Amino acid sequence: MGLFDKLNLAGNPTAVDWEMTPEYTFGTFESWGGKERVRSKKERIYYFFIDAWVETPKLCLMERGIKHARVVAEILAPPDMVQRCVDNQGKVALFERTHAIDDELKQWLKDNVVDTDDDSKVIVLEEEDTGDTLGATGLPEAGEPVPAAVQSIALPDYPLELVEEEVAELIKRYNFTDHERNPNGSFPNYFVDNGDNQTLTDKVTGLMWQRGGLDIMSTRMMHKAITALNKEGFAGYTDWRMPTLPEAMSLMDQKCNAKDQHVHPAFSSDQPFIIVDATRKPGGQWFVDFKHGRAYWSSGTIPGGFGRLCRKEK
Repeated sequence: MGLFDKLNLAGNPTAVDWEMTPEYTFGTFESWGGKERVRSKKERIYYFFIDAWVETPKLCLMERGIKHARVVAEILAPPDMVQRCVDNQGKVALFERTHAIDDELKQWLKDNVVDTDDDSKVIVLEEEDTGDTLGATGLPEAGEPVPAAVQSIALPDYPLELVEEEVAELIKRYNFTDHERNPNGSFPNYFVDNGDNQTLTDKVTGLMWQRGGLDIMSTRMMHKAITALNKEGFAGYTDWRMPTLPEAMSLMDQKCNAKDQHVHPAFSSDQPFIIVDATRKPGGQWFVDFKHGRAYWSSGTIPGGFGRLCRKEK
């Protein structure tokens, strides 16, 4: 088969999972509770989807497994056909821009890509090394005097239930950067390096942060992971918690760093979007996305994401 021969994919797959969609993937591969159960970390499933984050939507092939996701190819489908599929999605949440393919695209793929030896419409995408090794921060040391101009700002530190309008109001109240709601916002952090290669402290909010964080998992599993981390005494402390939405938004930078994220480069890029301690009213979970520079919500039945924990300095 031309498609898989050209991609030289692991596991020598012979078929695409036509039933898999972006909506199903988290429950299948991250939370053990969705469409089906995948137990082997070596197992790979392939499915087509539309990436509508870009100005001109494109058709892609995804390789998915437990704790693994990689776009392996772009497919040169007729642009008008791809756009029709996007348009037919109807009204979707503001940030739901990865879409399942429709029957028209499915048939075109079978005729022109999957059931043929012609691989001319397949563009192979090189695998990126996404691991981020944390190095020197370039920040002031924790013991150095803090400039007098640095003023403390108290942020809400309790769980919140928020509608979209309340999130927009919070973002503007504290002048957080959000590239959908307040693109010119700028929150005045003053980070210091705690010298342990694991944490930073923002002297403005009084919050100590993980430089890295926790791998992608469901919210239920995230709470269990936090309990385990506190039992171990990460960085010498036992009161780590999930940040609130305002606390996480306080990390957002206007500009992308060299790691292509809207956050200080001293933080790892391995946590591109994080779960926050905020639910959406009437339903859903809020997240903070450092890749695209905004807060967003997911309506999935099993929401999950990465974790970057914080604690209040005493």
